[in-house]
Amino acid sequence: MDWQALGLSVKLSAVTVLVLIPFAILVGRFLAYRQFRGKSWCEALIMVPLVLPPTVIGYYMLVGLGSQSWLGQFVERLFGQQLVFHFSGLVVASVLVNIPFAIQPIQRAFEAVPEEVRDAAACCGMSPLTALWRIELPLVWPGVLTALVLCFSHVLGEFGVVLMMGGNIAGETKTIAISIYDSVQAFDFKSAGQMSLVLLLFAVTALALTTSLSRRLGGMNVSRRR
Repeated sequence: MDWQALGLSVKLSAVTVLVLIPFAILVGRFLAYRQFRGKSWCEALIMVPLVLPPTVIGYYMLVGLGSQSWLGQFVERLFGQQLVFHFSGLVVASVLVNIPFAIQPIQRAFEAVPEEVRDAAACCGMSPLTALWRIELPLVWPGVLTALVLCFSHVLGEFGVVLMMGGNIAGETKTIAISIYDSVQAFDFKSAGQMSLVLLLFAVTALALTTSLSRRLGGMNVSRRR
């Protein structure tokens, strides 16, 4: 069992969730409440990582953020460290790949909030930020929690984009998914099996939790309509 790789994967998942969930709440709320020209294209762009192979995303990030690109050179001058083959690059890649897993459940949860609730909050003199914090978030928490679980579990098992963007540097970019691949390559099936079992159990638990939350959110929506 590669505990260092597991710890790095958990760290990457936690950082990604901390960065992505607040952003997803704001974007999901905006998309749920606003109608504008090109909204369908915006939503389609958000969903692209679901259908595009992770290696393709990793390739474009490698080219776009590498030391040969102007953006990569700018980041390196600004922070004194390139993103490629570094933990910070894995965070950027994980955030981009997991945008649909974060935004979609939260957007659907905000869409389920009755318009009368928001109107009542406005009539009470609440600012949009206050209404979001005190009224809306307590109502959409199943969607937020679903997004959190999906993103965390997906980052934990991500392979393609992590390998393309970070390579295989022990303690820096070698996640548990890459460690499983290395173990299989070395015919160490015992270690590969142990690590695979950890990811399998976590995936089943995450799916069971998200399914339960989705049903609860659906039940809340039905009760509100009544």
